[in-house]
Amino acid sequence: MEKKQTIKQYCHQFRLGGIYNQIDQLVSAAEAAGIGYLEYTVNLLKTEAVHRDYNDTQKRLKTAQLPRSSDLNLFQCKNDSGLSKARLNQLRELNWLDQVYNILLTGPSGTGKSMLAAGLCADAVQKGYKAYFRDMEGLINMFKMKDFSASAKIEYKRLSKAHLIVIDDLMSFPIEKNHAVSFFNFFNSTYEKTAFIITTNKNPAEWATMLNDEVLATALLDRLLFQCEVINLTGKSFRLENRKTIFELTNK
Repeated sequence: MEKKQTIKQYCHQFRLGGIYNQIDQLVSAAEAAGIGYLEYTVNLLKTEAVHRDYNDTQKRLKTAQLPRSSDLNLFQCKNDSGLSKARLNQLRELNWLDQVYNILLTGPSGTGKSMLAAGLCADAVQKGYKAYFRDMEGLINMFKMKDFSASAKIEYKRLSKAHLIVIDDLMSFPIEKNHAVSFFNFFNSTYEKTAFIITTNKNPAEWATMLNDEVLATALLDRLLFQCEVINLTGKSFRLENRKTIFELTNK
Protein backbone atom coordinates (compact mmCIF):
# COMPACT_ATOMS: atom_id res chain seq x y z
CA MET A 1 0.00 0.00 0.00
CA GLU A 2 2.85 2.36 0.88
CA LYS A 3 4.48 1.79 -2.53
CA LYS A 4 1.18 2.45 -4.32
CA GLN A 5 0.86 5.72 -2.46
CA THR A 6 4.42 6.64 -3.47
CA ILE A 7 3.56 5.91 -7.11
CA LYS A 8 0.47 8.13 -6.82
CA GLN A 9 2.58 10.92 -5.38
CA TYR A 10 4.95 10.71 -8.33
CA CYS A 11 1.99 10.61 -10.72
CA HIS A 12 0.64 13.77 -9.11
CA GLN A 13 4.07 15.42 -9.32
CA PHE A 14 4.50 14.56 -13.00
CA ARG A 15 0.82 15.08 -13.83
CA LEU A 16 0.20 11.49 -14.90
CA GLY A 17 -3.53 11.53 -14.32
CA GLY A 18 -4.27 8.35 -16.27
CA ILE A 19 -1.86 6.20 -14.28
CA TYR A 20 -2.90 7.91 -11.04
CA ASN A 21 -6.54 6.93 -11.53
CA GLN A 22 -5.85 3.37 -12.72
CA ILE A 23 -2.82 2.27 -10.67
CA ASP A 24 -4.78 -0.02 -8.34
CA GLN A 25 -6.44 -1.85 -11.25
CA LEU A 26 -3.17 -2.04 -13.19
CA VAL A 27 -1.24 -3.54 -10.27
CA SER A 28 -4.02 -6.04 -9.47
CA ALA A 29 -4.23 -7.13 -13.13
CA ALA A 30 -0.44 -7.52 -13.32
CA GLU A 31 -0.30 -9.59 -10.14
CA ALA A 32 -3.18 -11.81 -11.26
CA ALA A 33 -1.74 -12.43 -14.74
CA GLY A 34 1.88 -12.62 -13.64
CA ILE A 35 3.01 -10.32 -16.47
CA GLY A 36 6.61 -9.21 -16.87
CA TYR A 37 8.13 -5.81 -16.21
CA LEU A 38 8.13 -4.76 -19.87
CA GLU A 39 4.47 -5.56 -20.43
CA TYR A 40 3.53 -3.85 -17.19
CA THR A 41 5.47 -0.74 -18.24
CA VAL A 42 3.73 -0.74 -21.61
CA ASN A 43 0.35 -0.97 -19.88
CA LEU A 44 1.23 1.98 -17.66
CA LEU A 45 2.24 4.17 -20.60
CA LYS A 46 -0.72 3.05 -22.72
CA THR A 47 -3.12 3.94 -19.91
CA GLU A 48 -1.64 7.43 -19.67
CA ALA A 49 -1.73 7.90 -23.45
CA VAL A 50 -5.41 6.91 -23.66
CA HIS A 51 -6.22 9.26 -20.78
CA ARG A 52 -4.45 12.18 -22.43
CA ASP A 53 -5.99 11.51 -25.83
CA TYR A 54 -9.45 11.48 -24.27
CA ASN A 55 -8.86 14.74 -22.38
CA ASP A 56 -7.41 16.39 -25.48
CA THR A 57 -10.42 15.37 -27.57
CA GLN A 58 -12.85 16.66 -24.96
CA LYS A 59 -11.00 19.98 -24.82
CA ARG A 60 -11.08 20.33 -28.61
CA LEU A 61 -14.77 19.41 -28.74
CA LYS A 62 -15.50 22.15 -26.22
CA THR A 63 -13.46 24.70 -28.17
CA ALA A 64 -15.19 23.66 -31.40
CA GLN A 65 -18.50 24.94 -29.95
CA LEU A 66 -20.59 22.30 -31.69
CA PRO A 67 -24.38 22.40 -31.48
CA ARG A 68 -26.23 19.52 -29.83
CA SER A 69 -27.14 17.87 -33.13
CA SER A 70 -23.71 16.87 -34.37
CA ASP A 71 -23.84 13.06 -34.53
CA LEU A 72 -23.92 12.01 -38.17
CA ASN A 73 -24.93 8.50 -37.17
CA LEU A 74 -28.36 10.08 -36.62
CA PHE A 75 -28.38 12.00 -39.92
CA GLN A 76 -31.23 10.87 -42.18
CA CYS A 77 -30.30 10.42 -45.84
CA LYS A 78 -33.66 10.42 -47.60
CA ASN A 79 -34.21 9.77 -51.29
CA ASP A 80 -35.17 13.41 -51.83
CA SER A 81 -32.50 14.94 -49.58
CA GLY A 82 -29.88 15.54 -52.26
CA LEU A 83 -27.24 13.49 -50.41
CA SER A 84 -27.00 9.71 -50.64
CA LYS A 85 -25.73 7.48 -47.85
CA ALA A 86 -22.72 6.54 -49.97
CA ARG A 87 -21.74 10.18 -50.47
CA LEU A 88 -22.23 10.91 -46.77
CA ASN A 89 -19.86 8.06 -45.91
CA GLN A 90 -17.36 9.42 -48.42
CA LEU A 91 -17.55 12.87 -46.83
CA ARG A 92 -16.96 11.31 -43.40
CA GLU A 93 -13.65 9.84 -44.59
CA LEU A 94 -12.39 13.49 -44.62
CA ASN A 95 -10.13 13.05 -47.65
CA TRP A 96 -11.44 16.42 -48.87
CA LEU A 97 -10.15 18.01 -45.68
CA ASP A 98 -6.62 16.74 -46.29
CA GLN A 99 -6.88 18.18 -49.81
CA VAL A 100 -8.12 21.54 -48.40
CA TYR A 101 -11.40 21.32 -50.29
CA ASN A 102 -14.34 23.50 -49.29
CA ILE A 103 -17.94 22.32 -48.97
CA LEU A 104 -20.86 24.62 -49.72
CA LEU A 105 -24.16 23.37 -48.29
CA THR A 106 -27.18 25.11 -49.76
CA GLY A 107 -30.92 24.61 -49.53
CA PRO A 108 -34.04 25.70 -47.64
CA SER A 109 -34.18 25.96 -43.86
CA GLY A 110 -34.62 22.68 -42.03
CA THR A 111 -33.08 20.36 -44.62
CA GLY A 112 -30.10 19.38 -42.46
CA LYS A 113 -27.36 21.78 -43.56
CA SER A 114 -26.26 22.75 -40.05
CA MET A 115 -26.43 19.19 -38.70
CA LEU A 116 -24.37 17.86 -41.60
CA ALA A 117 -21.79 20.63 -41.18
CA ALA A 118 -21.63 20.12 -37.41
CA GLY A 119 -21.32 16.37 -37.80
CA LEU A 120 -18.41 16.65 -40.21
CA CYS A 121 -16.79 19.12 -37.84
CA ALA A 122 -17.25 16.66 -34.95
CA ASP A 123 -15.72 13.86 -37.04
CA ALA A 124 -12.73 16.09 -37.78
CA VAL A 125 -12.23 16.90 -34.09
CA GLN A 126 -12.41 13.21 -33.17
CA LYS A 127 -9.68 12.47 -35.72
CA GLY A 128 -7.35 15.13 -34.32
CA TYR A 129 -7.96 18.10 -36.60
CA LYS A 130 -8.31 21.67 -35.34
CA ALA A 131 -11.93 22.19 -36.35
CA TYR A 132 -14.39 24.88 -35.23
CA PHE A 133 -18.09 25.56 -35.70
CA ARG A 134 -19.06 29.24 -35.82
CA ASP A 135 -22.00 31.26 -37.10
CA MET A 136 -21.71 34.41 -39.15
CA GLU A 137 -22.85 36.70 -36.35
CA GLY A 138 -20.14 35.37 -34.04
CA LEU A 139 -17.46 35.91 -36.66
CA ILE A 140 -18.57 39.48 -37.30
CA ASN A 141 -18.44 40.20 -33.56
CA MET A 142 -14.94 38.73 -33.43
CA PHE A 143 -13.79 41.01 -36.26
CA LYS A 144 -15.26 43.99 -34.44
CA MET A 145 -13.50 43.23 -31.15
CA LYS A 146 -10.21 41.54 -32.07
CA ASP A 147 -8.21 44.79 -31.70
CA PHE A 148 -9.78 45.62 -28.32
CA SER A 149 -10.62 42.32 -26.61
CA ALA A 150 -8.09 39.70 -25.51
CA SER A 151 -10.59 36.88 -25.94
CA ALA A 152 -11.48 38.02 -29.47
CA LYS A 153 -7.78 38.25 -30.34
CA ILE A 154 -7.21 34.69 -29.07
CA GLU A 155 -10.21 33.49 -31.08
CA TYR A 156 -8.88 35.18 -34.22
CA LYS A 157 -5.47 33.52 -33.82
CA ARG A 158 -7.12 30.16 -33.10
CA LEU A 159 -9.24 30.28 -36.25
CA SER A 160 -6.28 31.49 -38.30
CA LYS A 161 -4.51 28.19 -37.53
CA ALA A 162 -7.53 25.94 -38.08
CA HIS A 163 -7.66 22.91 -40.35
CA LEU A 164 -11.42 23.33 -40.74
CA ILE A 165 -13.86 26.17 -40.06
CA VAL A 166 -17.61 25.75 -40.36
CA ILE A 167 -19.49 28.99 -40.98
CA ASP A 168 -23.17 28.44 -40.32
CA ASP A 169 -25.87 30.60 -41.93
CA LEU A 170 -23.53 32.64 -44.11
CA MET A 171 -25.28 35.63 -45.68
CA SER A 172 -28.34 35.23 -43.48
CA PHE A 173 -28.32 39.00 -42.88
CA PRO A 174 -26.82 42.07 -44.60
CA ILE A 175 -23.22 42.80 -43.61
CA GLU A 176 -21.81 46.29 -43.25
CA LYS A 177 -19.08 47.16 -45.73
CA ASN A 178 -16.20 47.35 -43.23
CA HIS A 179 -17.19 44.03 -41.64
CA ALA A 180 -17.54 42.45 -45.09
CA VAL A 181 -14.01 43.59 -45.91
CA SER A 182 -12.71 42.13 -42.62
CA PHE A 183 -14.41 38.82 -43.41
CA PHE A 184 -12.98 38.75 -46.93
CA ASN A 185 -9.46 39.54 -45.66
CA PHE A 186 -9.69 36.72 -43.13
CA PHE A 187 -10.97 34.25 -45.72
CA ASN A 188 -8.36 35.39 -48.23
CA SER A 189 -5.54 34.81 -45.75
CA THR A 190 -6.66 31.32 -44.77
CA TYR A 191 -8.49 29.64 -47.65
CA GLU A 192 -5.41 27.95 -49.15
CA LYS A 193 -4.47 26.26 -45.86
CA THR A 194 -7.87 25.94 -44.16
CA ALA A 195 -10.92 24.05 -45.42
CA PHE A 196 -14.31 25.69 -44.99
CA ILE A 197 -17.81 24.30 -44.72
CA ILE A 198 -20.36 26.98 -45.51
CA THR A 199 -24.09 26.61 -44.89
CA THR A 200 -26.45 29.11 -46.50
CA ASN A 201 -29.98 29.42 -47.81
CA LYS A 202 -28.96 32.25 -50.14
CA ASN A 203 -27.89 31.54 -53.69
CA PRO A 204 -24.60 33.11 -54.89
CA ALA A 205 -26.47 35.79 -56.84
CA GLU A 206 -27.82 37.14 -53.53
CA TRP A 207 -24.40 37.42 -51.88
CA ALA A 208 -23.67 40.74 -53.55
CA THR A 209 -26.84 42.13 -52.01
CA MET A 210 -25.94 40.84 -48.53
CA LEU A 211 -22.44 42.31 -48.81
CA ASN A 212 -23.62 45.43 -50.63
CA ASP A 213 -20.60 44.97 -52.91
CA GLU A 214 -20.68 42.94 -56.11
CA VAL A 215 -16.91 43.03 -56.59
CA LEU A 216 -16.27 41.74 -53.07
CA ALA A 217 -18.90 39.01 -53.43
CA THR A 218 -17.37 37.89 -56.73
CA ALA A 219 -13.87 37.76 -55.22
CA LEU A 220 -15.15 35.78 -52.22
CA LEU A 221 -17.01 33.27 -54.38
CA ASP A 222 -13.99 32.93 -56.68
CA ARG A 223 -11.84 31.77 -53.76
CA LEU A 224 -14.53 29.65 -52.10
CA LEU A 225 -15.53 27.77 -55.24
CA PHE A 226 -12.00 27.19 -56.60
CA GLN A 227 -11.77 23.84 -54.79
CA CYS A 228 -15.28 23.21 -53.58
CA GLU A 229 -18.02 20.60 -53.51
CA VAL A 230 -21.47 22.20 -53.74
CA ILE A 231 -24.22 20.13 -52.13
CA ASN A 232 -27.82 21.28 -52.46
CA LEU A 233 -29.98 19.71 -49.76
CA THR A 234 -33.65 19.46 -50.66
CA GLY A 235 -36.86 18.02 -49.30
CA LYS A 236 -39.21 18.94 -46.48
CA SER A 237 -38.05 20.63 -43.28
CA PHE A 238 -36.94 18.07 -40.71
CA ARG A 239 -38.07 20.35 -37.90
CA LEU A 240 -41.57 20.78 -39.33
CA GLU A 241 -41.94 17.07 -40.01
CA ASN A 242 -40.89 16.28 -36.43
CA ARG A 243 -42.64 19.20 -34.76
CA LYS A 244 -43.41 18.55 -31.10
CA THR A 245 -46.57 19.49 -29.28
CA ILE A 246 -47.37 20.31 -25.66
CA PHE A 247 -50.68 18.45 -25.94
CA GLU A 248 -51.14 14.72 -25.53
CA LEU A 249 -51.48 12.75 -28.74
CA THR A 250 -54.51 10.81 -27.57
CA ASN A 251 -57.95 12.38 -27.81
CA LYS A 252 -59.93 12.87 -24.61
